[in-house]
Amino acid sequence: MPTPDAILIGYTLLIVTVSFVNLIPLDYWWIRIWDFPHLQLTVLAALGLVAWGWFGNQYFNDWLVVVPIGLLATLCYQAWLIYPFTPIHKRQVIRRTNPGPSDRDNTVRLLISNIFMDNTEFGKVRALVDQYKPDVAMFLETNQRWQDELKSIEADYPYQILHPLENTYGLLLYSKLPMKHHELRHLIQDDIPSVYVQFELPSGIPVHFYGVHPMPPSPTEHYRSTERDAELVLVGREARKQSEPVIVAGDLNDVAWSHTTRLFQRISGLFDPRIGRGLFNTFHASYPPLRWPLDHVFVSCHFQLQDIERLPNVGSDHFPMFIELTYVPDAERPVIEKPQPEGNDLDEAQETVEEAK
Repeated sequence: MPTPDAILIGYTLLIVTVSFVNLIPLDYWWIRIWDFPHLQLTVLAALGLVAWGWFGNQYFNDWLVVVPIGLLATLCYQAWLIYPFTPIHKRQVIRRTNPGPSDRDNTVRLLISNIFMDNTEFGKVRALVDQYKPDVAMFLETNQRWQDELKSIEADYPYQILHPLENTYGLLLYSKLPMKHHELRHLIQDDIPSVYVQFELPSGIPVHFYGVHPMPPSPTEHYRSTERDAELVLVGREARKQSEPVIVAGDLNDVAWSHTTRLFQRISGLFDPRIGRGLFNTFHASYPPLRWPLDHVFVSCHFQLQDIERLPNVGSDHFPMFIELTYVPDAERPVIEKPQPEGNDLDEAQETVEEAK
């Protein structure tokens, strides 16, 4: 039977391995899946240190020195990943503190929700729309039944892109804002849609909106992350070329701290409203110990934040997200340096797109 010190050493090697395995530059799902549980691994590493403090005094073993070294290195790495999403980090998107009379005409209220296709809590979703009254609402993982059940909101949202699917990648987009231009796209995979819309705010300011829901790397979905990563790269490239306000939103099937998401920010030049505020973990709604931030909103430097909330569960495995953003003219906002590509980012992005296609 293994001794306590042997168990602790084995536990440490396991935690350290799965904490750093995501640094291996391979896209197989069994590697990329370890991008997700860094909060949970932080807790497990801390518990290992507590156990070392207890057993280290009772079972002297020269090999036991690997426990604090390995676990402390793990905690430092996890802290580096999570620190940007704590209140002590500088915020990327500043709050709108002095709203003016023109703000309402320059403000967009956005609701995004992966509603889980087999969910039957239709009334909860409709009630959420009634309560928060978004200008734009995007529902992901929607099929024909969900489109039928949401017909009651269509009168309030005259501009629509309705693309229900039975493969869990359907989307329904409802807008009170006029759509000056819109496209239903299949950027990488023929059965994975996304949308590009040019909305017009009441003030006449155009807003370029990208709604995305790429396929995740997982044993039940796709054996690699390349297609997901490539779709984000393509959207990021296009977003960076826009000189007007940009919003990218959806279930990215990736966490906020991953290499892919950080690469997307550097490629796109967009900002994350969660940085300096919190993680806003949206998945899994039913299992609190297993939660991480999968649903995202990224914005250009033109916006300041009025509100951001993770909303109550509507019967899905994802929590909905609500965000209220105000366009601020150049002369009224401070100059903020947007994220820039680093090192071999551009080469990596191009290689990812080429491999996916």
